[in-house]
Amino acid sequence: MFFAKDFIETAEGLIFAVVGQSMEQDKVLCFLRYVPHQQGWRKVDTDVANDFLKQHHPHYLHYSPILDASLHAVAQPKIIKHHRPKHRLQQLLNADNHDAVEQDLLSLAKLFQQHGLDLANIGITGSLLIGVQQHGSDIDVVCYGREVFHHCRAVTAKLIELGQLQDLTEQDWQQSYQRRDCDLSFAEYVWHEQRKVNKAIINGRKFDLNFIDDCMESLPRFTGHAGGTTPRMEEVEQRKEQLPRAPKVGADATQGAVADDRAVGDPNDYQKIGPINLQCQVIDDTYGFDYPAEFKIDHEHIDSIISFTATYTGQALRGETVQVSGMLEQSSQGRKRIIVGSSREARGEFIKVVQ
Repeated sequence: MFFAKDFIETAEGLIFAVVGQSMEQDKVLCFLRYVPHQQGWRKVDTDVANDFLKQHHPHYLHYSPILDASLHAVAQPKIIKHHRPKHRLQQLLNADNHDAVEQDLLSLAKLFQQHGLDLANIGITGSLLIGVQQHGSDIDVVCYGREVFHHCRAVTAKLIELGQLQDLTEQDWQQSYQRRDCDLSFAEYVWHEQRKVNKAIINGRKFDLNFIDDCMESLPRFTGHAGGTTPRMEEVEQRKEQLPRAPKVGADATQGAVADDRAVGDPNDYQKIGPINLQCQVIDDTYGFDYPAEFKIDHEHIDSIISFTATYTGQALRGETVQVSGMLEQSSQGRKRIIVGSSREARGEFIKVVQ
């Protein structure tokens, strides 16, 4: 079973980041992130990745008729190693020697464990997943399960209050904003990000919390469901107050967990109609932190906003009015949705709360 945030390695030494659990033509949908370099790997951006594959390995280029998008895909027989975030964290927890980045990760893991989190439901992705982190690398935490993710958010908020973690500085936010290169002003970007409570600083190093649904809760996501919501900040505050003040940590707290094997996929075949920009009200944000993020909206003709870029996960709450700019798509069944992130950089596409 493959999950988003997993890495897969091919015989050519290429490292791809898995982008979703569904497969097409028995291939894992993914995107090239690292190429061989000297004795290790070098990270590549979107344009370099596409150019590299076009020149050297065009068989990994893939067009998805379901997503109506070009990305990469690897047939399972081509995969020589599956890098799993949960397994990597357990490996690091049991190792004897650690560099500075790993030490900060272990400190963060200990804090989470002390506040009731089972580390069997946590993983690590990014450079740490394949051991190519550098001194200034961030920590990319993966939280498996909706409750686990929102518990991590609550713990993070509480630890910031206690001074054991720190909020991002102005410089941190500036760097984050520049990396995102999004179509929001700096003030808009920071306002939306701060209330998500999915990133903070430990020992001067930034970490992010990423949610992965490993129990297939999202099967009905594109087929309609009753209005729901993710925990709002006041609910995160309530969870903080419910956290144990001096938890007892069990000896088996870091043992592995068994993942659900069921597959998830979107049964609808969507095609692009054209760009759209409108205001609408969010009526359901249950899957706002998923990949892709989904926000059900109150609109006569359009069902939802779907975001394929991390900038806009958790961007809006139920009851809020948003301005959205993206690509309107329609399924073979006539259902319509707005895609934000029709390209990785999502030029000209955004979601922002206006009231």
